[in-house]
Amino acid sequence: MAILTEPIGSIPRPAALLQALTAFKAKQINDVELQKAYASALQDTIARFEQTGSPVISDGEQTKPSFATYPLAGLTNLAPDGVTIPFADGHTRQLPRLTAAPFRYGVHAESFLRAARGYTKAPIKQAVISASAMSLLYPAEGIPGYPREAFLENLIAEAASDIRGALEAGAATVQIDFTEARLSLKLDPSGGLLRSFVALNNRVLEGFPAEERQRIGVHVCPGGDHDSTHSADVDYAALLPDLFQMNVGRFYLQMASEPDRKRALTTVSQLIKPDQLIFVGVIDPINPEIETAAQVRDRVLEAASILPIAQLGTTDDCGFAPFADDVSTAREIAFSKIQARVEGTKLAALELGQ
Repeated sequence: MAILTEPIGSIPRPAALLQALTAFKAKQINDVELQKAYASALQDTIARFEQTGSPVISDGEQTKPSFATYPLAGLTNLAPDGVTIPFADGHTRQLPRLTAAPFRYGVHAESFLRAARGYTKAPIKQAVISASAMSLLYPAEGIPGYPREAFLENLIAEAASDIRGALEAGAATVQIDFTEARLSLKLDPSGGLLRSFVALNNRVLEGFPAEERQRIGVHVCPGGDHDSTHSADVDYAALLPDLFQMNVGRFYLQMASEPDRKRALTTVSQLIKPDQLIFVGVIDPINPEIETAAQVRDRVLEAASILPIAQLGTTDDCGFAPFADDVSTAREIAFSKIQARVEGTKLAALELGQ
């Protein structure tokens, strides 16, 4: 049996799409023209994904403003001054702040999946944002007449609907992006915030039977934006025990850029359950050097020496452009790295007799 391999999701947007987004913001083109640019980028991304030989593809998140904020499109009960996330190089990203009830998604992930399906018959993976990330929209001072628990009930229903819609639309797998997991330990080293995040996400997962949870996974990394991270200095060993309390069948783990991979993999080996798959990161999207298939093979063999081969898969450490305006990685480099992952995983499988 071949070793499974899947992407994380985002691909740098082509220059024509970025130019169209700038022109639309400046009111130089209309929405029809912008939608044409989106469609062209999506079609090209899928075609190039297929050329890599990847057995599972994504839409490259070409039409998302970011991996985190896509559900907020069209909402009018938001202010721009929400939680700020600092990155190691000094730049920041800021989430909106919810100002009034109720909380509803303006866009659900299945819409991206259905659009991508128009261009391919290949299995498509759909990424969704975690409920825990969306919980950061609720202000610390509260909202009059809308207590936090009422907000969380609305949020849980919306997040579950997001996953459910993607599964029903035919997603091969659904990935919950949980990059705030590692960051939470920076904000609260006691782990209390992380455990509350895991508990919230598990409330979303409660409504899915075991067989569906096998198609649902969680992705964690120390962030990846403009070639910088927000929490790479947090010890993986502090994150993994609580992370593995998530009721999912798949774990997509940043590993290629991890300073001590063997230590992290050994911790995973002590936590993994028999029905779980572990997709280890073998590609570092932040590093501009393109990995060779041989380098990927060696990383897979390293993981296979520690984890059960039947439960092992490969992935990228993070998306290549989680935010639409991130042009720190060239589009060509991203696809070359993906192809290296696919080819290197095949080489490792042959060497392992899979």
